[in-house]
Amino acid sequence: MSTTSTIVYADRKSAGFSRVLAKAGDFVELSKPRIAVLELVAVAVAAFAAATDALSPWLLVHALLATGLVAASASAWNQWLEQARDARMARTAARPLPAARLTQAEALIFGILTLVAGVAYLAFTVGPLAAGFGAATWILYVAVYTPLKTRTSWNTAVGAVAGALPAFIGGCVAGNPGAISVWALAGVIFLWQFPHFLAIAWLYREDYARAGYRMMTTTDSGVRRCRWYALGGAVLLLPVSLLPLWEHGASPLAWCVVAILGSSMLHYSIRFFREIQPRTARQLLRVSLIYLPAWFLVVALVSWR
Repeated sequence: MSTTSTIVYADRKSAGFSRVLAKAGDFVELSKPRIAVLELVAVAVAAFAAATDALSPWLLVHALLATGLVAASASAWNQWLEQARDARMARTAARPLPAARLTQAEALIFGILTLVAGVAYLAFTVGPLAAGFGAATWILYVAVYTPLKTRTSWNTAVGAVAGALPAFIGGCVAGNPGAISVWALAGVIFLWQFPHFLAIAWLYREDYARAGYRMMTTTDSGVRRCRWYALGGAVLLLPVSLLPLWEHGASPLAWCVVAILGSSMLHYSIRFFREIQPRTARQLLRVSLIYLPAWFLVVALVSWR
């Protein structure tokens, strides 16, 4: 083989490898990894918080892998259903489906395979109750929340329930899904989503209106309600976030840290309520992004055995 042929072959091989990597990256993007990570952290922290004995590390790993598959499926189906509307929004137009980097068939097959594999994996490793929570999360997110986004502004509340359910999968890993900490984790995730997502919905209200979504922030009366719901979520967040500390007899330091986190969310929710504008919405969004992982970390440390 000549030197020129060798170079051409190497270039083709490199280009083929690059295409495979790009395609894999598109499937990762289709899975919305940031949402999946939130759900996986919720499962892990709930498992530690609910455990009365030492956790089985392998059981937790199985639960995380299975939940990740279900979460990837829900995100893929959500984007498959919303691809036409995503194409009208600046913040979503570059996603794999509207940008035509993945075909509809590829996304649909990926969504079906990951759903079946994830629910079956949960059932065989963690148990049927965990699989039920995984399936319920998928149904609420794909079959209820997604179509409701074009019909009613109450879609945010339904989406918040779907986001909270993975905490119960963690409770199943610990064999204690009814623990106070599990309910508190689900409650915190549910309440946190109101200030967090309503800040996003206000910042991108024109995008949502252009795509035909019925968000609270796309009408004047809805904006007024949006401020109340964001504030209400932050108000209720503080007492609910303290429940795992009470259950586990946390140190005064842990109580102070969680109180500071909750007070910060409340402070910026009040600012958003009093003066709804891009600056206050971005401030609330940034604080919410700090709040949840910090609170998860405190609960995990308090629950560690």
